[in-house]
Amino acid sequence: MKNVLDVMSLQQHVETSKAQNMKPIDYRKSTKPGLVPLYIFECAAKLKMKPLTAACAAIVYHRFFKEVKASDYDEFLIAASSLYLAGKIKDDDSVKIRDVINVAYCTLNRDSAPLDLNDEYWAMRDAIVQAELLITRTLSFDLNIELAHKYLLYYMKTLQDWVGTDVWNSVPIAKTAASYLQDFHHSANILKYKPTHVAIGCLSLALQTYGVQVPLTDESDEASMWYKPLVKDFTRENQWEIIEDVIEVYKHEASLIAN
Repeated sequence: MKNVLDVMSLQQHVETSKAQNMKPIDYRKSTKPGLVPLYIFECAAKLKMKPLTAACAAIVYHRFFKEVKASDYDEFLIAASSLYLAGKIKDDDSVKIRDVINVAYCTLNRDSAPLDLNDEYWAMRDAIVQAELLITRTLSFDLNIELAHKYLLYYMKTLQDWVGTDVWNSVPIAKTAASYLQDFHHSANILKYKPTHVAIGCLSLALQTYGVQVPLTDESDEASMWYKPLVKDFTRENQWEIIEDVIEVYKHEASLIAN
């Protein structure tokens, strides 16, 4: 069980390393869609946010822009406010508004020093707070963010017992599934699916990545698939839709970083 539960702390390290090794992006100069979620996770890594808090921020951001027209708002301001709001939702005491302001500002304005307590600082602070109120009103004060992570941990523990410790430890299934899940939060498509379905989809992709066959299952018979006892309403069609959406995240991110 410890190997499974350690995945989330490992994921935080992975996100931090990714942000440090990634080629800096000038967010202000690029107009490509899907850039802001990358900004959210870069800021989250610099803030040393817990993976759940970072994922929550992405969900808040995606839910907000599902309700409004993107061109009517400063997406980077909403992103910064989503990070701050996620810290409150997840009771993440490490998320302080001054840190959010300086990380969001410096990530958006490369090579800039953190803001002093001047007019620009207080203006940005006020903007983030006002955006927080706007987000909560737009979401009808529904801030009950159900993430797929808890389901993924449960399903991984079940599969670990099912396939056996030797097979489970021979390949990094848990680490890979957790990475797929966290990275899927870069895409608004994650909102299309139930958290339970997202967890199964990411775990299924991890199993396929390493060619792991779950014992006593038959790929040709959906009724005998390993995920049926766990999530009865999950179908093969759901599986492939989620897998395709996760793969699309990596294709899109590669195009953003390449340019």
